[in-house]
Amino acid sequence: MTRASPWIDAAHACRLLGVSRNTLYAYVSRGFVHSQPSPRSPRERTYARPDVERLLQRTEQRRAPDRAAARALNWGMPVLESSMTLIDGRRLYYRGHDATLLARSRSLEEVAALLWTGSFAMTRPPGTVVASPRPDRRLPYVARAEVLLATAAARDRLAVDLRAPGVVRTGLQIVQLLTRAATLREQPLAPADAALARTWKLAAGPAAIVRAALVLCADHELNVSSFTARCVASSGSHPYAVVLAGLAALEGPKHGGAGARVESMLESMRRARQLRAVVEARLRRGELLEGFGHPLYPDGDPRARALLEMLGETAARSAEYRFTMDFAREATAITGDHPNLDYALASVGRVLDLPRGAPLMLFAIGRSVGWVGHAIEQYATGQLIRPRAKYAGQPPSAGDAPR
Repeated sequence: MTRASPWIDAAHACRLLGVSRNTLYAYVSRGFVHSQPSPRSPRERTYARPDVERLLQRTEQRRAPDRAAARALNWGMPVLESSMTLIDGRRLYYRGHDATLLARSRSLEEVAALLWTGSFAMTRPPGTVVASPRPDRRLPYVARAEVLLATAAARDRLAVDLRAPGVVRTGLQIVQLLTRAATLREQPLAPADAALARTWKLAAGPAAIVRAALVLCADHELNVSSFTARCVASSGSHPYAVVLAGLAALEGPKHGGAGARVESMLESMRRARQLRAVVEARLRRGELLEGFGHPLYPDGDPRARALLEMLGETAARSAEYRFTMDFAREATAITGDHPNLDYALASVGRVLDLPRGAPLMLFAIGRSVGWVGHAIEQYATGQLIRPRAKYAGQPPSAGDAPR
């Protein structure tokens, strides 16, 4: 009987653990799995099979109790119903429409109408536009947006109207306020992409890419910010509070804040003469490649693919475009992971020379549409989202039992 080799390649290790290569490299950097150069190629590494099997056993033991419940909140089974967005592993759909096609043909406002009402036609409900303070440019984007939203919530007497038409009215105002936080100027009632293009002085081609980015950010079912927003809506809070909660979650470095890490990574790699060597050195140090891989899209994030294709159509001769695409090709060749939305948004910002932090601005403005849509759905159910926790602490003391 042939004994299994004590060393296995990265593909085999990832398959056993059910993780991406980035996660495998993270395990190596933390000392969970030992690795060594492959005898077949100095550029490849092999991984200790006993370490991989030991880690797999620990993971299985930890997940065994109430596995279904645990998996439900960890990229697992659906926990809420929604009619807005479908992710089938290859494509993203908004109410049955391919989001990548909508990104080329529809404005954010039209997609908002689709997600909020089921129709592309947006009817603006009557209501006075609420005055808001001038954004403080010294604050980071999310802080500026939070000030504007909190002030509007305090001044808007119709904010508590949680009927669908009332939420649509408030939602339109929220999108405008988030756009104003990005442009730092008072804007007439104009589409978000038009206001951004005017402020950032974009020609028609780049402006179309910004519009597409907003549309592709609009919703992604129950990501952490949308689930947070939906929980807040379930308590009966007004839409401003819903979006404030969504912003707080989006800003985190594991969500929308990941774009800033991709920006920094690309900046640090820009002058490298041999990208493959630099990427490999980064991985050997145990550092992750930000902006690659997505658990819901094993063959690549369609949102990223659409945005990078549009960049190629508009800026194929740009040195920055060639750099971001060369980097993506090397990273994918080494890790097997494809660019995700965070990488695409950072590439859009870099190639179009947008202000620093633009990826998070685009993400927040676009995703606010989804947060408002989830609020509308949740208000309609009238239900409070209240899951139970599995207690894992100290057992109750026998002496504390009632006599």
